[in-house]
Amino acid sequence: MKVPKHPALVRRMCLARVKKLAAKGPVLAASLVRKGKRCGRPGCRCERGEKHMGYYLTFKQAGKTRTVYVPLDMVMEVRGWIAEHKRLKQLSREISELAVAQVRMHVAERHRRAGRR
Repeated sequence: MKVPKHPALVRRMCLARVKKLAAKGPVLAASLVRKGKRCGRPGCRCERGEKHMGYYLTFKQAGKTRTVYVPLDMVMEVRGWIAEHKRLKQLSREISELAVAQVRMHVAERHRRAGRR
């Protein structure tokens, strides 16, 4: 993201992003993966290498990686939740970057004013 040089523009950009920070729905900090598994039943096709495909969420909980099965009819919905998390995370990074720019500009302005006196 390109940070403008004028403090008023930086402030305006920051406030615009803060307004977008509200979640539009559920937020999910996880990854969705499609994975093949074997069921273990004798004579099943998965014994010959044709694994049963399914979707799974992977996420961290109490420092451990957890996995949860996601039914096929929920996959699109779960993808939306993950996308919402990514959107909010990106907005948060941009707000932080703009806030740091505001502080730096303020300090530079104070130094410039002090040099004139």
